[in-house]
Amino acid sequence: MPRPDRLTGRERAELRAARALAALSPRAQVRLSRRPVVRLDGQTLEPEMQMTLALLERRNEPQIETLSPAAAREQTRRRALVAAGRPVPVGAVRELTVAGAEGPLRARLYCTDEPGGPHPLLVFFHGGGFVIGDLDTHDGICRMLCVHAGVNVLAVDYRLAPEHPFPAAAEDGHAALRWGIDNAVALGADPARVAVGGDSAGGNISAVAARLAARDGGPGPALQLLIYPATDATTTRPSGGLFAEGFFLTRAQMDWFVGHYSGDADLTDPRMSPLLADDLSGLAPALVVTAGFDPLRDEGEAYAEALRAAGTPVVLRRFPGLIHGFANAAGISRVSRDALIELAGATRAMLALSRAGAVTREPSLTAR
Repeated sequence: MPRPDRLTGRERAELRAARALAALSPRAQVRLSRRPVVRLDGQTLEPEMQMTLALLERRNEPQIETLSPAAAREQTRRRALVAAGRPVPVGAVRELTVAGAEGPLRARLYCTDEPGGPHPLLVFFHGGGFVIGDLDTHDGICRMLCVHAGVNVLAVDYRLAPEHPFPAAAEDGHAALRWGIDNAVALGADPARVAVGGDSAGGNISAVAARLAARDGGPGPALQLLIYPATDATTTRPSGGLFAEGFFLTRAQMDWFVGHYSGDADLTDPRMSPLLADDLSGLAPALVVTAGFDPLRDEGEAYAEALRAAGTPVVLRRFPGLIHGFANAAGISRVSRDALIELAGATRAMLALSRAGAVTREPSLTAR
């Protein structure tokens, strides 16, 4: 698991500097970015995000799309180690394996120490464009969700492309969700409150797994937690053009990810582009989270609207001043931490309503 004592001397210095910069006033952060306040599409970029983006640009590190998958994975691990900060304590952490589509997959179980169990279980899939990311890069998110949502989190290390192209990740997600539901009691969790969730590519996998579970006779999850999910690989929506450069996730990176994952696959396949599924009815209630300055924003919100139109209860929360990947920066970023705590609280509430049978009776909600 990521630990500060595994950082190099330079990375420890970067972690201290990041924390100090996050503590600066918004005015000082904007001044440090050496740019005027960024306002676009009716939104204002958080000063902390503006400063972070400017500092990343000045570092002039190789962009992911210029690297091999192996090199991109290593770069991402090191960055995640810094961004995660000091690990948030949880009740217990256990390494285990779960059943994937074609064999066992590494997984990690985070157990809450809150009284009053059994607690819900969140089967979690990490982001990274189906090419990068692993259990360690998302250790911080899983710990925060465990503590602030009051859930046990089962993080799954699904197969990555290009070694395992589409539909490997989708099939692993479906199999791992089924395994989590079937083994919830053995994991100390409430089998009636098993949620599925993830960020970015992991949000895509979660959406696909929830739909496949509903179509294969179930049981399906009690909730979908979709954090800035990728939902449509076939087209570029307005946010994809507005924020294609300069806001962390770029168009070139997205093309690199899709190219490695899709191979010769049909991009309209709903296991690749869940927004294009013919039927989204009968799915679990969803909490869909987007970031205002994220190229994936519009397709995530389009998916929320499609779910709502199909009769699925949806809470849509846009964080207008944030960027793609903010959940990974909660260890060093105040605004990112606040956002992650908020969405964890919403997850807790929706799962509590799920047990009471109230979620399916609630009207669809939108918060921005």
